[in-house]
Amino acid sequence: MPYVEVSITKGATNEQKAQLVEGITELLVKVLDKNPSSTQIVIKEIEADSWGIAGRSVKVLREEGKTNAISKA
Repeated sequence: MPYVEVSITKGATNEQKAQLVEGITELLVKVLDKNPSSTQIVIKEIEADSWGIAGRSVKVLREEGKTNAISKA
């Protein structure tokens, strides 16, 4: 029974999160031959000011336009 936890900054749409759940499940089935009905995917959304990269919050990096190399939004 695989359990996968994905942490992302807030802002993904419900459709995007559904695509993540479906894609991760499909990958586990394909690569590890896992049963999709027992595969659990949890998406945790973190506020951008609570996530840091290289000593600075993602919120500040986004405000400064410095996240293009590490994220799209």
